[in-house]
Amino acid sequence: MTIDRAAVFACCLAAMGLCSGCGSTGSRGTVGDLSGDRAEVVMAALSQVGTPYVYGGTKPGQALDCSGLTQYAHSAAGISIPRVSTAQRQAARPVKRGTPRPGDMVFFRIRPGLYHVGLMVDGQRFVHASTSKQQVQLSRLQRPYWRQRYLGAGTFLD
Repeated sequence: MTIDRAAVFACCLAAMGLCSGCGSTGSRGTVGDLSGDRAEVVMAALSQVGTPYVYGGTKPGQALDCSGLTQYAHSAAGISIPRVSTAQRQAARPVKRGTPRPGDMVFFRIRPGLYHVGLMVDGQRFVHASTSKQQVQLSRLQRPYWRQRYLGAGTFLD
């Protein structure tokens, strides 16, 4: 199966409402109200929607796991973060209670010893490499499944 990443990315931006009004993707690191590293991280993560999930995957466009996705997205903005989700959570600066901002990472405990990480793209949704859907996709943070497993948010961004 061939994935048209440009079409997926365009659909994601349109769905987020970032292509309307004064939103722009023309200059480096500017998307809607986002700019700089936050925009770069979000755009890089969204560009991977549809990429197959593979445990331990670190190859953008070919195979990613959850922490491989967040590591790749940050590296696109020139930011080095740890490889695995538990280390990413430990190294990230905690985000105070409330709604995480686009570019912030959200952490989950799926079951004892199994953790998951995603990257916020707006005030409600995050992008992540899903084991259940076997690909990178968008999900809503407020869905009961994610709310029950939510550990908190952290960031490597200003």
